[in-house]
Amino acid sequence: MPIRKDDTPPNRRFGIVNLVLIGFGVLLLVSSFLPNQGMQQVPRVPYSLFVSQVDDGSVRRAYITQEQIRYELKEAPAEGAPSVLATTPIFDMDLPKRLEEHGVEFAAAPPQKPSFITTALSWIVPPLIFILVLQFFARRSMGGAQGALSFTKSKAKVYVPDEESRVTFADVAGVDEAKQELTEIVDFLKTPERYTAIGARIPKGVLLVGPPGTGKTLLSKAVAGEAGVPFFIISGSEFVELFVGAGAARVRDLFEEAKKKAPCIIFIDELDAIGKSRAGSMGVVGGNDEREQTLNQLLTEMDGFAAKDKPVIVLAATNQPETLDAALLRPGRFDRQVLVDRPDLSGRKTILDIYARKVKLAPGVDLDKLAQATSGFSGADLANLVNEAALLAARSKRTSVEQGDLNEAIERVVAGLEKKSRVLQPDEKKVVAYHEVGHAIVGHLMPGGSKVAKISIVPRGMAALGYTLQLPTEERFLNSKEDLEGQIATLLGGRSAEEIVFGAVTTGAANDLQRATDIAEQMVGTYGMSEVLGPLAYDKQGGSRFLGGGNNPRRVVSDATAQAIDKEVRTLVDRAHERALSILRHNRDLMESISHQILEKEVIEGDDLKNLLASSVMPEEAVAIV
Repeated sequence: MPIRKDDTPPNRRFGIVNLVLIGFGVLLLVSSFLPNQGMQQVPRVPYSLFVSQVDDGSVRRAYITQEQIRYELKEAPAEGAPSVLATTPIFDMDLPKRLEEHGVEFAAAPPQKPSFITTALSWIVPPLIFILVLQFFARRSMGGAQGALSFTKSKAKVYVPDEESRVTFADVAGVDEAKQELTEIVDFLKTPERYTAIGARIPKGVLLVGPPGTGKTLLSKAVAGEAGVPFFIISGSEFVELFVGAGAARVRDLFEEAKKKAPCIIFIDELDAIGKSRAGSMGVVGGNDEREQTLNQLLTEMDGFAAKDKPVIVLAATNQPETLDAALLRPGRFDRQVLVDRPDLSGRKTILDIYARKVKLAPGVDLDKLAQATSGFSGADLANLVNEAALLAARSKRTSVEQGDLNEAIERVVAGLEKKSRVLQPDEKKVVAYHEVGHAIVGHLMPGGSKVAKISIVPRGMAALGYTLQLPTEERFLNSKEDLEGQIATLLGGRSAEEIVFGAVTTGAANDLQRATDIAEQMVGTYGMSEVLGPLAYDKQGGSRFLGGGNNPRRVVSDATAQAIDKEVRTLVDRAHERALSILRHNRDLMESISHQILEKEVIEGDDLKNLLASSVMPEEAVAIV
C-alpha cells in the first residue's frame, strides 16, 4: 500500500545535510587546530628538566600561562638545538620564589593575536550554518507534513492501493447492508450525473458505527479500492497535539488539500477523539479547549466545503457514537449513520469462507458447524480464529488445518490457553470435577439455544481451573424470562454440586455468583420481569453501547422501592439455586458417574458427553419451582 508522505527530492535533502555537516567540520577544525598551530612548533620537555635548568642558572626568561610554561635558555645546549622550550605546568607554589632566586625574568605570556583566517571563519561559519539549517527545515515543511516547522500541516496520508494490496467489497462479508450504503457512495463518485439529473444530493458525510473488530476500517479501504479517487486517511488523535491551535489548522489544511484533488474521500478513524460532545465540558474548569476548537473547525469545514461538480465525501468511524456532538451528527454534516454490527450466521459463514481460502484446509472441515458455534464473534475474531487454527496445525507439524484445530481455536478465544503446568491437588481436582459436572447437568436440562459441548478440568486462562463449554445451537436475539432463569440456574449448578457432595462451598464459584446476580438485577431493573415491581425500568443505561463497560446505576428511588428491588433479586437467585439443587439431587448417580470419568480423562466431549447427559432427568419438583 504505497503512501505518499514527502515530495522533496532525496538528492536535494541529502545535499543540504552534507553542506551542514561540512560547515560543522570546518568550524571544528578552526577551533581545535588553527589556534594551537604556533604552539605545537615549540618542543615540550618534562617539568623536572625545566626545574633542573632553573637551578643550574641556564634559564634567561619564562612566560607562564595556565596551559604551558614557555622559557628561553641563556645558551643552547648544542649547536642547532632550540633555545626556546615549553613544559606543562603543575601546581607548584615555590616556583616564583625559585625563579627570583636564580635571576630568571618571568611574566605572563602575551595573548596571541588570531590570524586573519581564524577571524574570518569565526564571523562567517556560524551565520552560514544557521542559514543552512533554516533552509533545510523550510524545504522540509514545504515538501511534506513531516518537518519540524510544519505542526500545522495535515498528517493525512493518501492511500493509493496497488493490485496486490487492493481491497474491494468482495473481500468484505457479513455486513451486506453497510456495503450497500457505501456502494451508493462509490457509484455517485463514478457516475454523478445519474443522481444529479433528478436532483438528488449525495450525503456529505457517512459515519460508520459498531463494535470493535467488525470491519469499519476494512470497509473504508474497500471504498478506496472501488472508487478510484484520492483517499485521505487520518486518525482523530492526529489533529490535536502540543501546540494550541494546531488541530484547527490541520483541519483547514486537510480540507484545502482535499478541495484541490476533488472528487475525493476523507476517512477519519476514531472520530470520537475530536468529536466528543461539548455539552459535557460546559462550565467545567480545565475543559479541553484545544479539542473543542478542532471540533468547531471541523463543523465549519463540513458545512461549507462541498461543491456539486467536485464533491468531497467524509467517511468516519467510531465505537462511541453516543459521545459525539449533536452538531456533528445533524443532516448536512454526517447525513448517514451506517451500523457495522457483528455478523449473523450466514455472515459468519461467508467470512470464514474468505479467511479459509488463505490457509490449507483438510478434507471434511465443516465451516457451517464452525459458524454455528461462533455466535457473537466479530469479523476480527473469526480472522484470528482461523489464524490460531493454522498456527496449531503448524505446531503439530501437519500440512493442513483440521476440524480439531478449529475447535481448539474456539476454546482458546473463549476460555484462554490451557495451563497444563498448573497442577491441582487431588482434593482440589475432585472439587473442580464435581463443580463442572454440576454446570453440565443443569445446563443440559435448561431451556434455551445453547447446549453443553465439552467438560474439562484442565485449567485455562488466568483463573479458570476448569470449564464447561456451551455452544449455541440456533441464532437467537431475544431471551425470555424462563431462558434467563435457566441461565442463572446453570451458573449456580457448580456451587450446588459442591454443597450436595462436600457439604461446603469454595471460592471457585465467585465468577458464577457475580454473573448470576448481574442477570437477576437486569431482569428486575432493566427488563421489567418482576411481577411485584411491574414493567418499570429502575436502572439508568450507562457505559458504551458497543464497548461495554460501565455500570447501570439505579435511578433515584425510595427506600421501600430499593428494598423491594433487592428482595426480588434475592428471590430470583434463591429460586434458581433451589432448582439446581433439586436437579442434581435427582441425578446424583449420574453426577457421580460423570465425575469419576472426568477425573480419569480430564476432558469429555462429543458423542461421549452427549450420551452421558442424555440419561439426565428433570424432576417434577424442579419444574414446580419455576
